[in-house]
Amino acid sequence: MTEREAILLVGGEGTRLRPLTAHTPKPMLPVAGVPITVHQIMRARAAGVSRIVLGTAYRAEVFSEQLGDGSALGVEIAYAHEEQPLGTGGAIRNAAAHLRSTDDDPVLILNGDVLSGVDMAALVAGHVAEDAAVTLHLTRVDDPRRYGLVPTDGEGRVMEFLEKPETVEQIVTDQINAGCYVFRRDVIDSIAPDRVVSVEREVFPVLLKSGALVRGVVDESYWLDLGTPWDFVRGSADLVLGVAPWDGHAPAEFLILDGAEVAGGALIDRGSTIGRGAQVESGAKISGAVLLDGARVDADARVVDAVIGRGARVGPGALVDGAVIGDDAEVAPGARVAKGERIEPGTRVD
Repeated sequence: MTEREAILLVGGEGTRLRPLTAHTPKPMLPVAGVPITVHQIMRARAAGVSRIVLGTAYRAEVFSEQLGDGSALGVEIAYAHEEQPLGTGGAIRNAAAHLRSTDDDPVLILNGDVLSGVDMAALVAGHVAEDAAVTLHLTRVDDPRRYGLVPTDGEGRVMEFLEKPETVEQIVTDQINAGCYVFRRDVIDSIAPDRVVSVEREVFPVLLKSGALVRGVVDESYWLDLGTPWDFVRGSADLVLGVAPWDGHAPAEFLILDGAEVAGGALIDRGSTIGRGAQVESGAKISGAVLLDGARVDADARVVDAVIGRGARVGPGALVDGAVIGDDAEVAPGARVAKGERIEPGTRVD
């Protein structure tokens, strides 16, 4: 084939990220000012991908309205919509109708909520060289109890797919599925259509039982699942600071986007992002935080390790520490919002 294709799975509602996803699908939330989906598209393009099928479901119109046909990003984008969520395997199968690749061609598949520094081009090249059915990017984590485990043998063949361990004795490896795959096209077509399918519980175990080669490539580069608001804040800061890969970006202590106004005497640090049209008044401190477009932080307020939603306001002298303030919400002067709190859009905290 002359073009390299990818499927980007962006159908999730992002319930763990609420209230940030009340009006915006998770993959279109701006991380360091750029939607997660755009970060992934640009990395895929750098790996040689020229055509991407977006597997959409929740708020599908947001993707087409903002990304169009992909020409502005240097790729061609097609859209495969799910009327009902089909699971990872079902979403991949649903997107297959829009692929142009043929049976033996490799198709790169990406989960829509991951920041990763994996070398996608090398992953595809190794898949082709080994004539694998599927190649998985695996990463090591400090606490595997949150994830399904993927042990491999000495040659990198996946041995099995294990559910989240409930005891220490069940932790046989620290390797987990990192949400980036290469599928041979005919493997995609073998997935049952029009129903919910899990790749880890159904597709991959069937391949292993048949003797097909399922490779696991352990990569030690940057990886972060942006599943919670606090992971979202961390990922944004990591991009700004240069910890996470971002081609063309010069690492900086903070990022101030077009139209934002930051008064003299305000302190911004630890990879904070100040969104378009946002305002930060004198004496305010923004540390390791994200202000989305149009947010306002008044004089002497502090925002630490937190997200302030679009059009939301933090009043004078208030403190938001490790919390999420929804769109158009208001934190009253002198109020305190503690770690872990989530303030719904349009509400007020006194």
